[in-house]
Amino acid sequence: MSWQWPVGALAGFLLALATTPAGVSGAVLLLPVQISILRVPSPAVTPTNLLFNVFAVPGGLLRFSREGRLFGPLGGLLLAGTLPGVVVGAIVRVELLSSGHAFMLIASGVLAPLGLWLLLGGQRIPPERSEPSRGGRSLILALALLVGVVGGIYGIGGGSLLAPMLLVAGFSAYEVAPATLLATFVTSVVGIASYAVLQSIQGGNIAPEWVLGAWIGAGGFAGSYLGARLQRHMPERSLRRLLGLVACLVAARYLQEGVQHSRVSRPAPVVSH
Repeated sequence: MSWQWPVGALAGFLLALATTPAGVSGAVLLLPVQISILRVPSPAVTPTNLLFNVFAVPGGLLRFSREGRLFGPLGGLLLAGTLPGVVVGAIVRVELLSSGHAFMLIASGVLAPLGLWLLLGGQRIPPERSEPSRGGRSLILALALLVGVVGGIYGIGGGSLLAPMLLVAGFSAYEVAPATLLATFVTSVVGIASYAVLQSIQGGNIAPEWVLGAWIGAGGFAGSYLGARLQRHMPERSLRRLLGLVACLVAARYLQEGVQHSRVSRPAPVVSH
């Protein structure tokens, strides 16, 4: 329906504007908008979210590139992990067809305390790091690989998981945001390809809503560009609290989905006669 297009574009713009300064695309928070307002069919929601990332995130990347902040050592590490990880995740998704509710509950349990810590500010801000140590690089690479695998299996970009972890580890929000958005973009491109393969193998309506996704992504592109431009004018403490709020919202969303999936997949009780 044509009314969905401008509404979706506005939603994409507002979400990207609010979350890009924190290094998150906002796609996870777009899920309830798609389901409740835009009435996107359930199987097509996830790949449409990935399509939003593909269209919207380049707005922020373009702005960060113009500021000379796009390609840093942290971004290279995240790409080195997430890119092979999402390929492995796609293979696991095709071969094993894993259920997603367990991951959602675990992710909620991880993100909630991280988000609250960042939101409340803690006692101090850890020292910023411009260059991770060798051990730190290995840990970041392993984390990015794991998030990439999760992204390939469950169709998420991964920025909502990576960004709060990196900030709690002591990295600056000004360094984290370009790196996680770049990883989100690459992971989403490969994720779209994996969903296309899944559709060709398994059939069914698991392709994205292409036209609606393009409209949402167009709004997201503008919001992402503006959000990235505003980031440099926001103090570090405000960015950390913004990411804490986003992480808490994402955790609540994952908890809701995990509980719903658990109820749906729970076997019906046997009634004795």
